[in-house]
Amino acid sequence: MANSSDQGDDAKRRPRLPRPTTYDVGYGKPPATTRFKEGQSGNPTGRPRGARNQRPALHEERLKAIILTEAYRTIKVNDGDKQIPVPMAQAIVRSMAVTAAKGNTRAQRLFAELLATAENTIRQRHDEWLETAITYKAEWESELERRRAFGIVAPDPLPHPDDIIVDFRTNTIRIRGPMSKEELRELEHFLCRRAEFEAELEWSQKSRRKSKNTNLVDILEKEISHNTRILEIIGTIIDQRASPSCVQRLIANKQVIIDPKHHDPEVQAMMQKRAKHFLSRS
Repeated sequence: MANSSDQGDDAKRRPRLPRPTTYDVGYGKPPATTRFKEGQSGNPTGRPRGARNQRPALHEERLKAIILTEAYRTIKVNDGDKQIPVPMAQAIVRSMAVTAAKGNTRAQRLFAELLATAENTIRQRHDEWLETAITYKAEWESELERRRAFGIVAPDPLPHPDDIIVDFRTNTIRIRGPMSKEELRELEHFLCRRAEFEAELEWSQKSRRKSKNTNLVDILEKEISHNTRILEIIGTIIDQRASPSCVQRLIANKQVIIDPKHHDPEVQAMMQKRAKHFLSRS
């Protein structure tokens, strides 16, 4: 009987069988070109080892982020005979309110505490905003009066104190004017566009009165209707952004320039070109 060493020598001397030249692709047999290569990770840019158990950095608040994510995750709740999507926090508060309405004293006490806390927080923020606005208005009114007394010329503040309207009956504040340089530039843009359309409307109306060409009159009437509609839209936008007194003050102080020739020197040339176009079509 041959010993184990002789058997090992026979295995080493045994010739290796050639590899098959064909490779069947199927279940559990991906194409050879897309198989994992030996010695190479299948996820070279994956999660580092132990990253899941690492502590968050000092500036991170991972638990708070998780709580907020879950609180505002949308779920479906029953609302009558249908289901509606609501945030998780709203669903919990609704469930608590329903339980309290059914007579659960613990839910009633907890819901009342939450409601009181929310209302007190809102009222406190409102009072702080009201006090800040009143103080800002009073201090800038005093500063502008000092400038006028000493003849100091300087840009007006944004927002202007005259644009801060305090209603002490309702304890509310409205700001009817630009609050930043960006809003001032936007207001200037719309005021300029209004001036351009007003000038074009005036030109169209004069041409309409002078013209005896029927085709040209029809075209001018359409232009007049179009410009009137555009002016209504621009007027609505301006009224939403500033009060009439604010617009008058900005124009008087030359904080905004609404001369269409200043912003667009080709306005008159455009009007003349359009007139020639109308005449050629007629």
